[in-house]
Amino acid sequence: MSDNEAPPPTIHNAYPEDTIKILVATDNHIGYLERDPIRGQDSINTFKEILQLAVKHDVDMILLGGDLFHENRPSRDCLYQVMALLREYTLGDKPVQIELLSDPNDGRAEGYSFPAVNYEDPNFNVAIPVFSIHGNHDDPQGAGPEGALGALDVLSVSGLINYMGKFDLPLSSASNPNPAEGDSGISIRPVLLRKGQTRLGLYGVGNVKDARMHFELRSNRVRMYMPRDKEDWFNVLVVHQNRVPHPPTPAVPEGLFDDSIDLVVWGHEHDCRIVPEPVAGRPYHVTQPGSSVATSLGEGEGLEKHVALLQIHHKEFELKPLPLRTVRPFMLGDVFLAEVAEEEGFDVSDQIAVGKFLRARVNALIDQANQLWDERNAHAVEEGEEELPRMLPLVRLKVDTTNVPAMSNPIRFGQEFTGRIANPRDVLSFHRSKARSATSRNATSADQPELSIDDPDLTTSEKLAKVRVQTLVQEYLAAQELQVLGEAGMSEAIRMFVEKDDGWAIQTHVSSALRALMKGVQESGEVDEEELDDVLVKLKEQHNQEYVEKAKMGKAGKGKGKERASAPADSDADSMLMDVDGGDEEGSDFEEPMPPPKKKKAAAAKKAAPVKKGRGKKAVASESEEVIELDDDDDEEDDAPPKVTKKTNRAAVLSQPAKKAPAKKAATTKGKTSSSAQGTLSFAPSGRTSTRAAATRAKGKMANVVEVDSD
Repeated sequence: MSDNEAPPPTIHNAYPEDTIKILVATDNHIGYLERDPIRGQDSINTFKEILQLAVKHDVDMILLGGDLFHENRPSRDCLYQVMALLREYTLGDKPVQIELLSDPNDGRAEGYSFPAVNYEDPNFNVAIPVFSIHGNHDDPQGAGPEGALGALDVLSVSGLINYMGKFDLPLSSASNPNPAEGDSGISIRPVLLRKGQTRLGLYGVGNVKDARMHFELRSNRVRMYMPRDKEDWFNVLVVHQNRVPHPPTPAVPEGLFDDSIDLVVWGHEHDCRIVPEPVAGRPYHVTQPGSSVATSLGEGEGLEKHVALLQIHHKEFELKPLPLRTVRPFMLGDVFLAEVAEEEGFDVSDQIAVGKFLRARVNALIDQANQLWDERNAHAVEEGEEELPRMLPLVRLKVDTTNVPAMSNPIRFGQEFTGRIANPRDVLSFHRSKARSATSRNATSADQPELSIDDPDLTTSEKLAKVRVQTLVQEYLAAQELQVLGEAGMSEAIRMFVEKDDGWAIQTHVSSALRALMKGVQESGEVDEEELDDVLVKLKEQHNQEYVEKAKMGKAGKGKGKERASAPADSDADSMLMDVDGGDEEGSDFEEPMPPPKKKKAAAAKKAAPVKKGRGKKAVASESEEVIELDDDDDEEDDAPPKVTKKTNRAAVLSQPAKKAPAKKAATTKGKTSSSAQGTLSFAPSGRTSTRAAATRAKGKMANVVEVDSD
């Protein structure tokens, strides 16, 4: 990014009938801390304010940059409030001024007649259309007959938003950070809009693992389908990726996008950098609206929150930041206790004196926050808006306790500010600088292992950047010398519990591991109590090694519902991939989960239940239905027939009855492996594909034919 300060882009001689007005927001995180009695409604209140701003400024559309929800499975109360607000503020009899030129059926729900763009549906009165991509928090998950689904799919089929940027990746590259040369990469089809003489192309890319996205961009494998007269279109790209590296997670370089892009709307980063920034050596700008609610108490969240009013006229644009008034004020302070004690003349070992000083600093931060709120209110009243009641502020005081022998309980300290701040339990944050002695670092044990973030050579910011749940869990488990559970599987189960909010991940993994150990002990025959520990250790190491090997090959077995096993850890796997992706290209794409060990009395009595036959609809892809003419830069590719790419089979359905599994023999039989008694279900792909089919396949017919080519 260029360091030279340049004036922000502006529009000269704009005509209202040719100007597209868009309200841009990202990272709303609706549902964050929804059970908190003080902060539970913060995210939904700010989202309501955003919709009110859209109505106030009479925008043509709303553009959301991902993470509308804080979880990919929001609560019923959260989903109810969002749907009610969207219906209240975006539906109405106001005519939509922007004309859709691309195919309204591109991306619609397969098997249904209503279009993907809600204001093209004659059964809806849409006043302000909402376009959104998914982020890493609300990404689609699951393996049902409709494919991977998320909360945005529910809002889309209900006609409240227009979900874009959801695509499938080729199965052969599903878990591979460096896909084969024959894979098509990522293909993006635009939503083409027009108002008067201004034509707008919206390109949305839902969250993809940063390593995968970096590879695709660096390898020039991101194909963007553009109109033939693309120089006459204003093109906006909406992404949800890391813009700044957070080790070990890489970032997506902002200078790798296509030169035909005019503006990049960047989601995922929470610090507000909403003023468009030019990119060195590139013709486009980047705007980063940031989050609308503070989900952490870091420096980036301390910046004032805004949304953007984007106006586009022909090939010119300008962006006006709109401050959010309902955002809770946040004040951050920093204290180096040893130095302050020398200046103020108190002893750091005197906890009463230290507590008195810290109370004074917290009170000063509270006063600053209240003053900021009063200034916001005064400015709003001058502009004719109503005054809002004062909100309890967020306050965080970071205390460097280097060379301080002991500190008081921070939770007890925060209780004194109950009713004055919104976060009394975590108002204080204690940390030590890198000057800690080597002796303190050596005093580690198996219960408290030395982690990578404990390196004294790292600064505080570097330590925070290295904090990753998966890395910390792996380091902690490696130091515990587990005797029954394998470190790899347990680490992955904890990751699924934390990142994907899978409440059954840990329980399912523990149950599966215990069943496998019990079966292994039974197959070992009679074991003395003295040898039992050694047998368990050997079985644990064997199972852990098998899990690691399967994870590397992307073939870890998957279960169903509450009995499914955790997916293999793959930091480079795409966020849109599902648990069923991976495996050999030949044979079944699904495997029947390993049956639990049964008692000897019931082993011979149970038989496999027959599976009902189902008919999969045959997918018919007629070449004559294609109305978008594609133009490739390579003439040879134009003459060659389109290559069919194998998609992730999210919509796989049963096409053959399962074979009856033979009665299981006694567990003491020697020489039998678990795989020999395992039945296999054969699946075939159905014509009923994902709700957002792969972008490489053109769909439907367009009301207005637009010729596009691919770059």
